[in-house]
Amino acid sequence: MRTLMLACTLLLCAIVGAGTAHAASFDRAHGDWAALLARHVHWNAAGTTTTVDYAGFVRDRERLDRYLASLRSIPAGDFRRWPKADRDAFLINAYNAATVQLVLTRYPRLQSIKELGGLLSSPWKKSFVELLGKRRSLDDIEHGLLRGAADYRDPRVHFAVNCASIGCPALRPEAYTGAKLDVQLDDQTRRFLRDRSRNRHDASAKVMRVSGIFDWYGDDFSAHSGGIAVFLARYPAELGIDPGTAQRLRQGRIPVQFLDYDWSLNQKRP
Repeated sequence: MRTLMLACTLLLCAIVGAGTAHAASFDRAHGDWAALLARHVHWNAAGTTTTVDYAGFVRDRERLDRYLASLRSIPAGDFRRWPKADRDAFLINAYNAATVQLVLTRYPRLQSIKELGGLLSSPWKKSFVELLGKRRSLDDIEHGLLRGAADYRDPRVHFAVNCASIGCPALRPEAYTGAKLDVQLDDQTRRFLRDRSRNRHDASAKVMRVSGIFDWYGDDFSAHSGGIAVFLARYPAELGIDPGTAQRLRQGRIPVQFLDYDWSLNQKRP
């Protein structure tokens, strides 16, 4: 019996040790994902949105799978001890890489990620991502782990997670990393707000028309950024408005309306 107990203890130590070793050796620069993004994702001429070469991702499927496997290797306990910026970068990258993986399950036979759902289901509720010891959906990652974290305070993450659609903020052609996360989120926000197809001031109607993202996640902007209008008023240059207009926006004197969302696949066109 004593020999059996000793063997079980050694086995348990080996399993724990293996998990710790994986966590210690994990590439927090997300090198495989960074290489895939640099190869298959490209900014438009204005630098406000990107197109994705999903056919290229198909050819590099092995590397994408290897990257996702590396994410699976991280134990939840070790993850919780990481700095917040590293945790957020990990989750954003996981969401974006898993979204590409989901698109590839039917590409090129789809025009929108919404086709991967059904009458009573949503592609974002499919549990297909092995992450932090559980099988999770994209919603679990975004709403449970990112937005649901006790220390969540930054709605700029909404400009980083990408839903494979033209209406979404750009899939950034580089991986997010803890060391650069604040700069990357700021850049993503500014690029998104400069896109007049998704965010613009209608001077004749005296109204600000912005992406539906601000509608869906209005509570986040209210709780952590003083509200949608206050958040937008911080970026007058990106929105193409003068200081006086920004002040009126901040004071709530310019109504904010939400534009329709384009769910077409953000794919590279021939």
